[in-house]
Amino acid sequence: MRRLVAECLGTAFLLAGVVGSGTMAAKLAGGNGALALLCNTLPTGAILTVLILTFAQVSGAHFNPAVSIAVALRRELSARVAAGYIAAQIVGGIVGVLAAHAMFELPLWQVSTTLRTGPGQWFAEFVATFGMLLTIFGCAARTPAAVPYAVGLYITAAYWFTASTSFANPAVTIARALSDTYAGIAPTGVLPFIVAQLVGAFAAVVLAQWLFTRTVEK
Repeated sequence: MRRLVAECLGTAFLLAGVVGSGTMAAKLAGGNGALALLCNTLPTGAILTVLILTFAQVSGAHFNPAVSIAVALRRELSARVAAGYIAAQIVGGIVGVLAAHAMFELPLWQVSTTLRTGPGQWFAEFVATFGMLLTIFGCAARTPAAVPYAVGLYITAAYWFTASTSFANPAVTIARALSDTYAGIAPTGVLPFIVAQLVGAFAAVVLAQWLFTRTVEK
């Protein structure tokens, strides 16, 4: 139960950070899109790093169904526990969005109207998730203490080098569909994003199994 609470709470804070900083950025940027994205990016990368440091020793700090599925595919987490993690992450993501709305005195229940779709954005989600999982597995194989910082920095960078601004997380995608704010995604875009994210995660599992396996030089 502690692990499930950690996953739920961590994902809630992550979404509160994403949606809250996006809302604040839109308020203060004065219509400057680049400034608004920067103001959304930095808090997201920062809060993700903090949350991983806070909860890693409790649950592993996944906060992401793609991560939980990937870890389960590597036989490092049982299917039953992974399913519990995913449920907790989705619930936590929705709670985080509601909390962000409440803090900014917005209607709690919303549906996003921001269209994010097309092959470029779907491929961007594949790339974003693939790269994030490789970052996790690569650091975990050699320098586990660097994982929180590496993941936070990767997401900070991927906000800018991916066309989709790097959702890279099915729970985040679902939750952001319930926010008609700067960070939202229209419900019609949710399923393709999630499919691309899961394909990216699977590809990362396959490559990481070969790439980061310790070998003895002869």
